[in-house]
Amino acid sequence: MGYNVTTRTPLKRLREAELRSGHSTEYGVPLPRASMSAPGEAVWLHHFPTMPDRPKIGPEPWLDRFLRSYHERRPVNATFIGVHAHDHQLPDLSAGGVSATISEMRTLLAEDDAADDAQRPLADIDRRLAEGFLRIQLREYESGHFLENPSHHVGEAVFGLMSLVLSDFAPEAERLDAMRARMGALPDFLGQAQAHLVTAPESWTRRALRECRGGLAFLREGVTHLDSAAGRGSALKQEADRAATSLSDFHDFLEGTLLDRPREDVACGPDTFDLYLRDGHFLTQSADEIAEYAREEMAAVESWCIDAAPDFGSERPEDVVAELADVGSDLDGYYTRYGDIWSEMRAVALERDLLTWPDFPLRYVPRPAWSRAAAPDLYFLFYRSPAAFAGPPVHDYLVTPIDESVPEADRAALLRTHNDSVIKLNHVVHHGGIGHHVQNWHAFRSPSRIGRIAAVDCASRIAMYCGATMAEGWACYATDLMAEAGGLTPRERFSEHHSRIRMCARAIVDVELHHRRMSLTEAAAFYIDRAGMSRGAAEAEAVKNSMFPGAALIYLMGTDQIHALRRDLMATLGERFTMRSFHDAFLSYGSIPVRLVADEMKRRAALGLGLGAHDRLTDPAGSA
Repeated sequence: MGYNVTTRTPLKRLREAELRSGHSTEYGVPLPRASMSAPGEAVWLHHFPTMPDRPKIGPEPWLDRFLRSYHERRPVNATFIGVHAHDHQLPDLSAGGVSATISEMRTLLAEDDAADDAQRPLADIDRRLAEGFLRIQLREYESGHFLENPSHHVGEAVFGLMSLVLSDFAPEAERLDAMRARMGALPDFLGQAQAHLVTAPESWTRRALRECRGGLAFLREGVTHLDSAAGRGSALKQEADRAATSLSDFHDFLEGTLLDRPREDVACGPDTFDLYLRDGHFLTQSADEIAEYAREEMAAVESWCIDAAPDFGSERPEDVVAELADVGSDLDGYYTRYGDIWSEMRAVALERDLLTWPDFPLRYVPRPAWSRAAAPDLYFLFYRSPAAFAGPPVHDYLVTPIDESVPEADRAALLRTHNDSVIKLNHVVHHGGIGHHVQNWHAFRSPSRIGRIAAVDCASRIAMYCGATMAEGWACYATDLMAEAGGLTPRERFSEHHSRIRMCARAIVDVELHHRRMSLTEAAAFYIDRAGMSRGAAEAEAVKNSMFPGAALIYLMGTDQIHALRRDLMATLGERFTMRSFHDAFLSYGSIPVRLVADEMKRRAALGLGLGAHDRLTDPAGSA
């Protein structure tokens, strides 16, 4: 069942050499195609990066100190990233712990020893990104936007546990022992979180209540599946029962106390929003310029869609898109359809020589039994980025289970929801194929140490803000690219263009909401009226936008910056420009802001240097 991918013996020595040298020996070299041994089965050669020991010579470099502090203070993020020294811990939200974290960040910002790592490729960029992260984190800690968000704390608690079983990064017994330790730490963690929750927006509290229910379903039902599968009797379940009691008490506090202390304001404010734009995304446009650009683009797309709809026999654009639900598989072909479409899209990319397609094994499998009761109430992603370090040999893409256990009426509705276009555009192109999955492979091999980890999915957002425009910008751009390459049907190309309306709407809401020019209710209404969202989806999107300032505009701004860079380099390089060399070079920088990548690639192009992060910084004669 599903799309099986197996591996051969990993090239461990080669991969470790890559990590030590700071570049990939295979970068830019065509990789072997999958050898199809049977329908729906592919064989790959792959090994994830490991974390080689660094020789201790002299004082610890600044970036090493930054990363060590990052992982120690954010243990759940560390687990997702693949740094497993802190798998038994949850964040310290005590007054002393928060004070120490803030003090440590201020100390790092005050230190001026960038020269100790200056010879490393992209060292200057990494320093800027790390300092920007620290400035944003300090503002978040001191403003209360995150410490006073109950949803943020529930996410850390629940995914602190789930992160240990989402992939097989270590023997199961070790991972379940770490889970038991985190379960034991849960009462103290939730007690510390409660102390920060004097008031909160009602919408945030209601989202946290739903996530508590998801966490309780995992502790009460999911853990039973894990215990049974591991043959461990009730060892894990006993600790889970105690953890469930503390989470249930936290739920009662949210419902019985925090809901009665609502705060109306959900905005971070213009100054903080500008900080996200400047030190997170490194954008040069102001918030108002971004909103105005999004409005102009939205109007242009709406006009195009209205004009093009009659070509498909429809009067309204939404009717063109709706008919895509009629094309899909039956129950018997549902799981294999993901892998089949994945192979088709990869073949298009190779035939058109769009980029170097990496050896990055992925299999589409049903969501595991331990997660099924909990997932609907949680930030439970279909595709969650693999760990940047110490990842599993094969990464699982968790699709919605549709089988005989699902009532027949629900089954038909689910199959329509997961039609061929949704599988292709969302689950294959955007996430599991040329989009996020391919970009992650390149990121994990970047000379930028921040670029390797910034876009790793953590409990409720990615590891570092600076990875956002690259991660989502590339995934949206990649869908445009596959449309250009002939990988989409005409109706799918229309749907992809129509989806740009939602991208523009997100950017507008992001700016207006956090500048206090739009309320949550108005934001949801805007999504319904202009982006065609259902009421439930619109309200959920507006709440998410309020919780994560500057995170909704990344789709539009990241995508369009990549298109603009491509146009610029085509003009500069002329006949020397190729799609493959451009995309390989662009992805080589890892998950860092698109604007910084564009600046660096244009600088190198003007000097006649190689465009990629792995290329030499001087010409053969040694001139800069």
